[in-house]
Amino acid sequence: MCRAISHERSAVTLANPIPVAVIGVGEHGRHHARILKELAEADLVGVYDQHCERAETVAGELGCRAFQSLAEALASVRAVSVVIPTTEHASVVKSAFNAGVDVLVEKPISRTLDEAGELVERAEQGGRILQVGHLERFNPGVVAAKQVTRNPVFFEVHRLGVFSSRSLDVDVVFDLMIHDLDLVLWMVEAPVSDVRAVGLAVLSDKVDIANARVEFENGAVANLTASRVSTEKVRKFRYFQPNGYISVDFSRRDALLISVDRGRETPEIGFKKLETVPADPLQSELEAFLDSVRTRQPPLVDGREGKAALALAERVMNCIEEHAEHVRMHLGRALGQPGES
Repeated sequence: MCRAISHERSAVTLANPIPVAVIGVGEHGRHHARILKELAEADLVGVYDQHCERAETVAGELGCRAFQSLAEALASVRAVSVVIPTTEHASVVKSAFNAGVDVLVEKPISRTLDEAGELVERAEQGGRILQVGHLERFNPGVVAAKQVTRNPVFFEVHRLGVFSSRSLDVDVVFDLMIHDLDLVLWMVEAPVSDVRAVGLAVLSDKVDIANARVEFENGAVANLTASRVSTEKVRKFRYFQPNGYISVDFSRRDALLISVDRGRETPEIGFKKLETVPADPLQSELEAFLDSVRTRQPPLVDGREGKAALALAERVMNCIEEHAEHVRMHLGRALGQPGES
């Protein structure tokens, strides 16, 4: 659950906004910059992108600086939002920490688990904020569902989308499924005992559709499907717990609780739409990051949780590759290479 920001703290932020920059202003980074420009808690000093023309365009639109180098950006701010290819996450985040700058980095946290471990260690040793951009944690439907989650035992998750040229250089496990792997880990809070998975490269040389079965030591089981080659867009996260069933629709940003009343002679099923607070998940994520920077409180999704999601995604991909080898099917990823975000 997100921490509430008090009225007193809000008043302080208006007087002392946090100087921030966005590193990488492609399609998603532009949204980060736009929202930060609008937030009273933030002072968007500027943006940096390896494509100078892109940075200058966004800076011109938002009325901020277009930094000429990463070093110039880091010397000018207290915090950065890093929205660049995953292959560059580790080096940029380490540079930020060396400059005494806090970081929100897009998912997955890094290219490899070794890199993720180093980032976590550096953040903890240096007292830096490291938040990982697992955006669905801030979806109003998820926030409402988490409050009524009690010992979930079975998950059925579908994250399906129509074909797009976006992110074809990364397997669907790291592009889409990792969102749901993070949520399941967050809600189950138990070690993973077994993973089974299968995936296919359909319209690219990467895995475009994947299914995984994840079992936990406490008996919970999650069945997850992610696809970017479906005929319709589906964003459903459903799970069962004793005497209840919760359905979250990420697109509608709502959640439904179906419960059983066994106190009657004949059990009755009740339907309740959970109360949600309308919000833009990305704005909520950025507000939470700024709050952690200001208060020095741990973020909702810290580096360790980002690393755990990456580790589980790697286990899923390894299972997919083992299956592909068994059926003599070629996949385009080398082990330990999540690709780009």
